[in-house]
Amino acid sequence: MPQEKPDLRNLREPKRFQRALTLLLMTLVLPGSAQIVAGSKRAGRWAWRVVAGLIAIVVFLVVLGLIWRSGTINFLARPGTLRLVQVLLILLAIGWAALFVDAYRIAQPLTLERNHRLITSILDGVLIFVVVGALVYASVIVNTQRDFVASVFGNGQKSKADKGRYNVLLMGGDSGADRIGTRPDSMTVASIDADTGRTVLIGLPRNLAKVPFPAGTAMAKQFPEGFKWKDCGSECLLNAVYTYAVNHKNLFPGDANPGETATMQAVEAVTGLKLNYYVLIDLAGFRDLLNAVGGITLDIGKRVPIGGGSSPIKGYIEAGKNQHLDGYHALWFARSRAESSDYERMARQKCVMSAMLNQLSPQTVLTKFQGIAAASKQVVKTNIPAGELGTFTDLALDAKKLPVSSFSAVPPLIHTGNPDFALIRTKVAEAITKSEQLDKGGSGGDGKTSSTPSSSKPTTSTTKKPTSGTTKKPTSSPTTPATGVDDVASICKA
Repeated sequence: MPQEKPDLRNLREPKRFQRALTLLLMTLVLPGSAQIVAGSKRAGRWAWRVVAGLIAIVVFLVVLGLIWRSGTINFLARPGTLRLVQVLLILLAIGWAALFVDAYRIAQPLTLERNHRLITSILDGVLIFVVVGALVYASVIVNTQRDFVASVFGNGQKSKADKGRYNVLLMGGDSGADRIGTRPDSMTVASIDADTGRTVLIGLPRNLAKVPFPAGTAMAKQFPEGFKWKDCGSECLLNAVYTYAVNHKNLFPGDANPGETATMQAVEAVTGLKLNYYVLIDLAGFRDLLNAVGGITLDIGKRVPIGGGSSPIKGYIEAGKNQHLDGYHALWFARSRAESSDYERMARQKCVMSAMLNQLSPQTVLTKFQGIAAASKQVVKTNIPAGELGTFTDLALDAKKLPVSSFSAVPPLIHTGNPDFALIRTKVAEAITKSEQLDKGGSGGDGKTSSTPSSSKPTTSTTKKPTSGTTKKPTSSPTTPATGVDDVASICKA
């Protein structure tokens, strides 16, 4: 039989008012409890089943995340999963709002005095607004995440780690209004240990000449002696490979991204590494991404001009410790060439990448996710499939705990106009080997045994001074470019 509606007129006014407030707060703390106590027990039991089911799912995902973090992130990051979560949040908001309305009905507000009825009505409205608003906002964030994953990450083919490492080509493309097409003016390979996340950054100068291509590729057939032809000048450099491939799409039938493909092939031949994926970052939009995360903090050893080249210098980013840079200033710090060399610029870009890796916390991502996602859709292009998002998020979290080492193929070790590619490949292999030895507790390359990785300066020296001729002191001036560096922290100091 249906439950009879209790007559509250025999209760004193304070008791009726207290009961009304209690029913609303019970609905906030445990949805359905008001119905169990004073309303439809059937509706209350259904609400409890839903709550219990949601708690069980959350607990399961937490436990699964502790056991298998990357797999859990991969599952949660799938567009289909995110769409389901979005729908569930909206349904939960509607259901919870209905329970609040029903709890208000059960409280029989018409039996209350005018002021108490007004307070009860306002409280019920506020609770509905807060709870429903929070759930709807959560669904908007989930939808943003789904749109971000679908827009940036594709359904590309998954690439397995090569010799226990993921090698990702990071390209900074400068496609401003004053330029024809895109040229990746910044090229860095992030070689990531698939087990520990320990990362080696391998910097390649944009003006590297005569770059080879892997045997059997279309570019190798076109340029059997490396990327050069008669009187090509600046058009034969590494950063021009991208543009050449885009302008000769017939060499890459069926390939939607010939520029990225050709550049990856060239970098593979130069470094001797098998590249798994690429990430192309539009430097013009990089400013918005940095603003979205609140900027970065760096130690700056030398002031850096803002502007220069074809435009006048508008100011300087001054040297000093703990300099906080917004997107505008961080972008100029990374891209400025005035009063410096390409090699110093490469070092500054590594400082920015390292700072973002270390300073971008999960809390920042959660609180500023919509801005990050909106900026990233305009900034980032990659062939990393959505199914690998969890794998790289997991590795990034591990990498935050470890120092980043690097090698740069720059003068005086490497002559960019006539590079010794065999030497580059040797040095790349040495840098990776020394990085891996830090996790194995072996020799760091200096004859000493390392049982635990250093938190400040890993012993991963990847370049040596020339053994013949006059010994040159590494410097970051335009006339004597810097050599490769031991670790990124050592070049990001005031």
